Order: sequence, then structure tokens, then C-alpha cells
Amino acid sequence: MAPHSSPERSLKASLRAEALKRRDALSPEARAAGSLAAAETIAGFPELAQAPLVGAFWPIRSEIDPRPLIERLFARGQRVALPKVTKQGLVFREWRAGEELVQGGFGLSEPRDDLPPLDPTALIVPLAAFDRAGQRIGYGAGYYDQAIERLSKNGPVLTVGIAFSVQEIERVPAEPHDRPLDHLVTETGPVPLRQS
Repeated sequence: MAPHSSPERSLKASLRAEALKRRDALSPEARAAGSLAAAETIAGFPELAQAPLVGAFWPIRSEIDPRPLIERLFARGQRVALPKVTKQGLVFREWRAGEELVQGGFGLSEPRDDLPPLDPTALIVPLAAFDRAGQRIGYGAGYYDQAIERLSKNGPVLTVGIAFSVQEIERVPAEPHDRPLDHLVTETGPVPLRQS
């Protein structure tokens, strides 16, 4: 990485650690209730309802759980793709209810390798921390930033960040490659985004 980006990276690392500590402190009951509430909100977005294929993720650790949202997408006939981490970045493959997932790196549950890669037009994006400009801090590897950039070459990609409200921070030290999300949702509802 370029030397000028190291102060931002260092600050992001400490902000990430603090936000994840707050997230880890939530009770399992609060996380389950929050995941359901966020699913209800996101399922109501008209532009998400129009996406033929939605990229979602399988939760790890204390992440907000998008599976209640995935169930709602399936219930209305939408298709869902889950990511696999590869050396080339995130590859999305369709996942159907009840299909077996395989264990991937970083403790991830991923679709089988023999399924064809597909490009979603909407992404439900995990994150460690966020601000009201729609900026996010991920887990540090840049996979989603790269995926959003790649998928955007095919046309507009709707991006919806999903997190708990305790993960909000005052300001993400955004770098030039960081793209703001279209929407951010927590258990309290849509996060009003300010124009940066």
C-alpha cells in the first residue's frame, strides 16, 4: 500500500476493533431481534424488490444475521447469491434454500465451487463500522470494495449495508477507493444518510 494511506489504515483498524467490541457485547437475543427488524426494513425497499439476483452473505461471529432477509427474498421469488473468497476477489454463486454450504476461509460458509459464478445487481453488504455519509469500514481486505467496483462495470449495483446501531461511528476515514453505500440499515430502521 502507498505510504500516505497508512495513517487512514491504522485509524480504520482501531475504529473497527472498537465497533466490533460493541457488537460482540450485544446479547444473542438482541442480535436475533435486531436481525429480524433489519430484514423487515430492507425487504420493504422497492428497488431491492426489482433486483433479479441479490448478493447476500452468511453471518460469522456476532454479525447481524441476513438469513431472515434471505427468507423474505425467497418467499417473493427472488434469487440469492452468496460470495466465495478467491484470490481474484469475491465470486458470487446462486444459493437455494436448503442447499448445503461448504466451509471456506475466514470461517465463512460458501456455495459449492461447481456452481456457476453470477453477477448480482444488488448487494447486502456486511461491515464492521459505518457513518452517516454511507461510508463503511469492512474487515480490512477490501473484498466488497473490489466486488462493487467490478459489478458496477455491468451497470448500477444497489448496495445496502446492514449492521447494528452500536457499529455507528462519527466519521469513517474514507480513502479514494471507498464507495459510499446506497442505503444503511440497522435494527432501528434506515439510517438517514447525509450528503458528503
